[in-house]
Amino acid sequence: MNDIQSIPEMFYAAAERGGDAARFLTKQADGTYRPYRWSQCRAVVRELASALVESGVEAGDRVAILSQTRREWVEADLAVLTVGGVTVPIYPSNLASECGYILHDSGARLVFAENPTQANKLLRLAASGIEVEGQNHEVAIDRIVVFDGEADGCTSLASFTEEGRRKSDVHEGEVDRRMRAITRDTLATIVYTSGTTGLPKGVIQSHGNHLAAVESVGSLGMAHAGEIDFAFLPLAHSFGRMMEYLAIFVGTATAFAGSIDTLIDDIANVRPNILPAVPRVYEKIYARIQQNVEGAGSVARWLFRWAQRVGGRRAEFLNQGARVPMPVKLSYALARRLVLDKIHRSVGGRMRLMISGGAPLSPEIARFFHAVGLPIMEGYGLTETTPVLTINRPGRTVIGTVGAPVPGVELNFAPDGEILAKGPNVAEGYYHRPGETAAAWDKAGWFHTGDIGMLEDGMLRITDCKKELIKTAGGKYVAPQKIENMLKSQPLISQAVLIGDRKKYCVALVTIDEDASAAWAAKHGMQNAGIEALGHNDAFVAAVDENVRRVNHDLASYESVKYFRILPEDFSIEHGELTPSLKVKRKVVAEKYREQIDSMF
Repeated sequence: MNDIQSIPEMFYAAAERGGDAARFLTKQADGTYRPYRWSQCRAVVRELASALVESGVEAGDRVAILSQTRREWVEADLAVLTVGGVTVPIYPSNLASECGYILHDSGARLVFAENPTQANKLLRLAASGIEVEGQNHEVAIDRIVVFDGEADGCTSLASFTEEGRRKSDVHEGEVDRRMRAITRDTLATIVYTSGTTGLPKGVIQSHGNHLAAVESVGSLGMAHAGEIDFAFLPLAHSFGRMMEYLAIFVGTATAFAGSIDTLIDDIANVRPNILPAVPRVYEKIYARIQQNVEGAGSVARWLFRWAQRVGGRRAEFLNQGARVPMPVKLSYALARRLVLDKIHRSVGGRMRLMISGGAPLSPEIARFFHAVGLPIMEGYGLTETTPVLTINRPGRTVIGTVGAPVPGVELNFAPDGEILAKGPNVAEGYYHRPGETAAAWDKAGWFHTGDIGMLEDGMLRITDCKKELIKTAGGKYVAPQKIENMLKSQPLISQAVLIGDRKKYCVALVTIDEDASAAWAAKHGMQNAGIEALGHNDAFVAAVDENVRRVNHDLASYESVKYFRILPEDFSIEHGELTPSLKVKRKVVAEKYREQIDSMF
């Protein structure tokens, strides 16, 4: 595909090949999924491109998209890119001030908004402006196009599309001219980091960065034309965006989740072959399965553990690319029939591959899914690498690592072990941030990831994160993510944050898994007890303490959890403790629960 110069050129070539085959599967009001064809998608993208030209959008202009993941998001993005524009994605969960900062910093003046709620957020910004570092700034928005519903002073998507349809003949030549002018060096998008600390930085990604990423991952043969991939990751997040472009490159059909609340049911209905997700989703699925197992009888529990051991032996051979011995094959076939098929049916029965990115995946959870025949391929990358550097792959998987570098990527290591990266997928810097660009990209062109790791037999193992390392008062360094993942794999614990920087010892804030706590409460005659009440129950606290003790058993004394506090509710995006990609905002949590932390020291 090296002769392809742009994302829209890749899309139109794929649409020509796809014709009347399904490009998307969209959920209907009755819960069923209906195919939406390549030819339909191509026609809509062209009409939107014409409407953008009619609206005065020039090549290089910024256009923002503020919406959940859905078909219209993809079509708007492709239309913006077709006319040489620059897409600026914004998480719909962002506060108005965060949206305003991104619009102000990027200079986007036309915005696609999902619904009246998001549109009104923008209208308030346009009226009041935003404060940045003590100064008030105008947020200039020329036009808001709303996907669903109507909002005063805004244009509906239907009307906007109709504008483009009426003017398609007039603007066809201009649209084609602009698309032909795009090269791999042309700026495609400014992606703002989700901001676990400080103001978000806009990463400038070119068409070539995105094409290099999908060409590299696509060459591994992990996804196949005609398969169904399941989309619910935010398209404002680079992982979700790469998977969408990869679907175009490969020719898969993308099914969209109805909502995060119906995720599991939607997966079962769609029966996808490929599931890309962040670790938090796999943690939730794992916790639900473990909950069901613990609630079963002793014979069923024994049978499940046996099936898991059999599957684990099979996975060891598969992950090394070795032939599975016949006795193991036969045992696994029996395990599937007696136990594991039920798990496979819960994710549709056709799941072939699951991909994890965006944050570290617990090795225990990875081993579990490989053992039950639902292998998770963990990868690694950052927004700045659009967003892939390494990935495990079928036949070459080492659990606990993030895999081998993808084709075209070079890795190096600084003297302190920091991972450095080069490749055509690595972005060139931050928008309007020359100082921070110079700090992250050295003069030799290596991007400094901020993570510490090592290569073991060609596989990258990440050991620490420079910006999140804890240094105890005794001078010992502790990597919190490893310990937090160990805590989260325990039956009762949903989320965990380790605290201990410049302290004598480490402590943890933990949130409780809702399903597991409900089952515990029912078993102990406390059916109506909520999490807050359980947090004050001595027997329940003792059960959580046993979870923590199991983790401490595998830790050095200086990194073990001396005390913990149970929080009254789980972390959420809405309450500000999680980023839209479900990473914990450590500073927010530490400030919000300062009293609980201080009580442990």
